[in-house]
Amino acid sequence: MATQGAARIDVERVLREEPVPAGRADQVAEALPKGMLFATPGTAGQARVPDTEWALTSAWSHRGRTATGSAAVHYGAGHDRLVRPMIIADGFDHGPSDLAALWNRLDAPYPPERNRLLGQLLAQGIDVVLLGFDVRHTHIQANAGVAAACVRRAVTERAGDAPLIAAGVGVGGLITRYALAEMETRGEDHQTATYLSYDSPHNGAWIPLILQQLAYFSQRLAPAGQAGLISSPAAQQTLWAWVESDRYSGPVATASPLRVEFLEDLRRAGWFPTRPRKLGVANGAADGTGRNVPPDKHAFEWSALEGVVAATVRTQPERGVNSLVGGMRAAPMWESRSYTSDVPAFDGAPGGTLPSYGMVADRLGAPIENRYRSACFVPSVSAVALRYDPVEWPVDLYTDITALSPEQSQLDDYHCDSDNSEHGKVTATLAEWILGQLAK
Repeated sequence: MATQGAARIDVERVLREEPVPAGRADQVAEALPKGMLFATPGTAGQARVPDTEWALTSAWSHRGRTATGSAAVHYGAGHDRLVRPMIIADGFDHGPSDLAALWNRLDAPYPPERNRLLGQLLAQGIDVVLLGFDVRHTHIQANAGVAAACVRRAVTERAGDAPLIAAGVGVGGLITRYALAEMETRGEDHQTATYLSYDSPHNGAWIPLILQQLAYFSQRLAPAGQAGLISSPAAQQTLWAWVESDRYSGPVATASPLRVEFLEDLRRAGWFPTRPRKLGVANGAADGTGRNVPPDKHAFEWSALEGVVAATVRTQPERGVNSLVGGMRAAPMWESRSYTSDVPAFDGAPGGTLPSYGMVADRLGAPIENRYRSACFVPSVSAVALRYDPVEWPVDLYTDITALSPEQSQLDDYHCDSDNSEHGKVTATLAEWILGQLAK
């Protein structure tokens, strides 16, 4: 087992493998969830029909492949062509972007006055260009090439010389960040005056390690793509802590060479673009107030086939050495317990939330208390790009950001939500700040 040091996970095998009774593997597979875990459904409803659409091919290849995507262009009030473009890149999920769903998500009416963010941008004379990707879960560098192609297209089709605004939701903010920085490194004028990230994991995001392992466990015993999202290149590049399988023991902050490579590529490109004004908003609170998800507590228990297959899930403990986070069993094939060391208690930290525990519990049919359904996904300290090492994370997750000087962020200005809201959700606090900044 581990000793104090770098953040890691250790898996203890507690069942000696026995001959599998006839039909047992099929029974286990039937009891496990089918289909991809952690994928989120699109937002239903009638979306605004775009004025025009673009098919996009990446401005560069990555690892020998060229990514593709598309954009839905909505002209601002009084415009019959592109005049003041604002590109908003879609975030992380599996498969192709659904730009209609992205519109519905960003233009959902928010209380108290039921205003709509995209509608207000259009009324201000801003042309909204929703940018999507044919493979959202591929390498960030690849989709950044699609974002660069979108910037080029906007510059070419724009009437006049109004500077661009380049934004992104979640990982979409990392994509546009990298695209602009890479374009600058290549000596290309992106003509972008403002960069905006919306709850983007500049220093990494969090999905509980025990839930990642459960996805791999399900996929190994009942192959149906359950771990397809969590094992994808974009997940590996984005998550601060990641594991490659349900059996993996070792460091978690550098477990994926893809994350190491992405951070190196960002540094080579200048880390952030230097020309635009850099803005960011966080769905998490700024004052250090977290969610009511205590560390090292039982989140849910699941079993089927009279206990033949089972899982125990606990919330992430606060650092420590060899702290139990849960276990899983499929007798007589496998039983294990998982322990983490020096991993912070991310679940209850201030930040944009994701119903990570709830999603998995629901797929298993396991009861779970409401307080444990959602946990921190993008910590506030990451979304506002505080200056700290993105691998070592020598930062207090409960930092009172309101007490910090502006120089402690790598953004020129930022704003946090009044409470810890769902990742990527449009709230009055964030929408009004964005509209005020873009009106300057």
